[in-house]
Amino acid sequence: MGIAENEKIGNPLGTGIERRVVDLAVQRAGGRPVPKDRLIGDLAGRQYGVVSRSQLLAMGIGAGAIQTRVRNHYLHRLHRGIYAVGHLALVPLAREMAAVLACGGTAAISNRSAAVVWYLLPAIDDADIDVTVLTGKGRRAGLQIHRTTRLSPHDIRHLRGLPVTTPSRTLIDLAECITDRELERALHEAITRRLINARRLRAELDQYRGRRGISRLRKLLENDGPTTITRSEAEERFLALVRAAGLPTPEVNARILGHEVDFLWRDEGLVVEVDGFQFHSTRAAFERDRQRDAELQGAGQRVLRVTWRQVVDAPYAALTNLVRALGA
Repeated sequence: MGIAENEKIGNPLGTGIERRVVDLAVQRAGGRPVPKDRLIGDLAGRQYGVVSRSQLLAMGIGAGAIQTRVRNHYLHRLHRGIYAVGHLALVPLAREMAAVLACGGTAAISNRSAAVVWYLLPAIDDADIDVTVLTGKGRRAGLQIHRTTRLSPHDIRHLRGLPVTTPSRTLIDLAECITDRELERALHEAITRRLINARRLRAELDQYRGRRGISRLRKLLENDGPTTITRSEAEERFLALVRAAGLPTPEVNARILGHEVDFLWRDEGLVVEVDGFQFHSTRAAFERDRQRDAELQGAGQRVLRVTWRQVVDAPYAALTNLVRALGA
């Protein structure tokens, strides 16, 4: 979107974005001022289609001109003083940009919203945008504002044009408000993608003693077992069944003999594939699955296939088959 990932824009009207506002305002075409709507469009193009009233005023677009564009449905109000330009079909990250602009200079996308931006957790439709601020009062519809006394520059990265809490700070904030399994998934995703260093995160936790959830996060860090990043709802449900039954935890989406398998009990020589109809219903998929099964079995691995419907409608039968296979 024209904003470098690491560009420092701590205040949405300061440094980087402020320079853009000034640069746009002084542009000239053939010695003549650039049309106001072009200035607005250029700025919106750098901010996911969103602009603030303060930015427009800084470019010399007066209050009356702003109001006229609101009446004519060229500017659409998202928050007080924050507008989508042209239409309300918002692009990804537009709501996050609007939230940052609405909350001012100390704002950073945080908590679950930051986890979504970092791809640590899936997005939830129509969820409020989480923003952490050092100062500010009041509430804004569609925003979950978290106020803190501790948010240093080291806690913020600038990712795809947005100030976002670092992966480490995001996990620390998440530990207060999400389930154990969600926290585990987010942590393992961050470690697998090398967004965090587990040793450094352990040391960082000492600075947050007393915060809720820190003990949960510390316990997960001390567990040296395999990562448990599932790739589908079917896999997630199957893993939940395994854990509820108290069975040994498998490797998830593990590699063996050149293949990635859904679940692997390496010591037991058992592979479990959870088949959803959507991705395994074609002739090509059928042939590919059987070829892989044959290669794994030829190398001494046992392969058990479980369907989505078995996981959802007949979980105890699926578990019985798994226990027998593990017992073998």
